[in-house]
Amino acid sequence: MSAPTAQSHADAQSVPSLQALLSDVSFDASKPLATQIYELLRDFIITMKINPGCALSEKEIGALLNASKTPVREAIIRLEESGLVNIVPQSGTYVAPLNVQSYLSACFTRLHLEIGAVRAAAASPTRQSFASVFSDLVAQQQTAWDTDDFEAFFHLDEALHKEFFCAAGVPDVWETVRRTQADVYRVRHLRRIRNIRNGPKVLADHKAIIAAILDGDADRAQAALIAHIGSLEAKIQALADEPELMRIIETLNNTRPRKRRKKANLSKSEQVTEETCQVSF
Repeated sequence: MSAPTAQSHADAQSVPSLQALLSDVSFDASKPLATQIYELLRDFIITMKINPGCALSEKEIGALLNASKTPVREAIIRLEESGLVNIVPQSGTYVAPLNVQSYLSACFTRLHLEIGAVRAAAASPTRQSFASVFSDLVAQQQTAWDTDDFEAFFHLDEALHKEFFCAAGVPDVWETVRRTQADVYRVRHLRRIRNIRNGPKVLADHKAIIAAILDGDADRAQAALIAHIGSLEAKIQALADEPELMRIIETLNNTRPRKRRKKANLSKSEQVTEETCQVSF
């Protein structure tokens, strides 16, 4: 991946249509459909494939996924509970704005819960049983970085941090953390879109955290995690040091769908409208 550089104001993020995003989706019949739809839409939102303010039509999503109303509705409700969408009565469902205060609160939540996790993992008598899992995930993440596969890098990052909670014996706490991280993930992806990336530091930080856990050194694991995630003060300062990022967030939050069009390839009974949300950075 290239060294950090800032993109020109004239650059635009290519925002695919909902139809394009859902065109090649297939589901696992052994898993709950509502959960799979939720994870799919969540991923599109946190990776900025669907921008703040964009409308999500339950009818359209159901038609494109060949899914009934109930699992789509359940997925939308879960997205609302996660803070990713706002359901406005008599209007529709819209992707939630990217909220800076929510971002800072999520950073605080994750930092303090994960400090507890890495300290508990370092004290666990079974910590060595996670050595190969840690090593494999870091190796896969290195490959993702080397091949410029940011989405794989991101998902492997999530997987590794989840394993810290598993090593601590509290895997369910990771799901609590994960539910709070929507705006953290969106800010991370905005930085990636602007080509601000720090893969080598992330990998080095992960190795330092893992080494401390496996050595049974809770204090060192905590210090390595704080260096990796950053204190709340550091997060606030980072935002202050990136006025262009703040401008982009404001632009995204103030942009509304600009046109509506009928879906030509759906039957007449399924005809719904789609919001297109192109945002120039």
